[in-house]
Amino acid sequence: MSTKLIDEDTLTAQIAEVAEDAGVFAFAHARDIDTGVEVGFRSDDPTVTASVFKVPVLVEYVRQVAAGELDPAQRIEVSPSEATMGPTGLSVFSDVADWSLRDIATSMITVSDNAATDIVTGLVTVDRVNSTMRELGLPGTQLTGDCSVIFDDIAKDLAAAGIGTIDGMASVDYDTAATFTAATPEKTNRTTPREATSLLQQIWTDAAATPEACAEARRFLGMQVWPHRLSAGFPRDDVKISGKTGTIGMVRNEIGVVEFPDGTRHAIAVFLRGKTLQSRNPAADRAIGDIARLLSDALS
Repeated sequence: MSTKLIDEDTLTAQIAEVAEDAGVFAFAHARDIDTGVEVGFRSDDPTVTASVFKVPVLVEYVRQVAAGELDPAQRIEVSPSEATMGPTGLSVFSDVADWSLRDIATSMITVSDNAATDIVTGLVTVDRVNSTMRELGLPGTQLTGDCSVIFDDIAKDLAAAGIGTIDGMASVDYDTAATFTAATPEKTNRTTPREATSLLQQIWTDAAATPEACAEARRFLGMQVWPHRLSAGFPRDDVKISGKTGTIGMVRNEIGVVEFPDGTRHAIAVFLRGKTLQSRNPAADRAIGDIARLLSDALS
């Protein structure tokens, strides 16, 4: 594996400027999937995954399906009263749903469905996900739990701060939120930008699982509906982008693969940590696309 050093100082300065203008700390990495050339910015720092952890869960899901341990056609009934909270998918349904496991896994990725994620994670298990990440050479990519565990951690930290239930999150000040378990990489679901692009490279080269299983993972990631982060850096219809976002508190992320018309494929991971608590932050969202484009251009 080689590392591209051309204009490294310039790239670092450009990414730092984008991050400063957006009011965020940035951690990023990109690699050419086929040549192995890499570029990065604080790419080995541990980072909070937020919903990016759903990609390791997806990998373990397709591996267990391929091994015959899970049946993707299995029917699963989901009751709203038992669904993990969240803003999309089964988390916001009002009536009992009866879906196949495959469709639940699809919702986990395409709309970042927390309820779907916790169903899949419960079946594949956190221990199996972590074991697979180690097997794939990604020891810094670890899960401490599913979405409900993250929300429980937030609720405990809110209570300790004297704020009460998770509904009071909006009243938390930045300095307090920055100490929360869910905002601390060493205590929650985590990875590094370099490991995130390695996982994507392994999915795109059929090294993470069987070829059929990796193709299914790529299919799911190619259907993600959010166009406002990585895609902002590549506003062309002939460029295919497959990815997974992650957002929680001050954390805004996206990892994905950008495929160009000439066959070039870049795995890119951008993790941001805001300097303020802001649920709507288009400047930070745009920064993910801008940083991704800088990394991709450096590879080219």
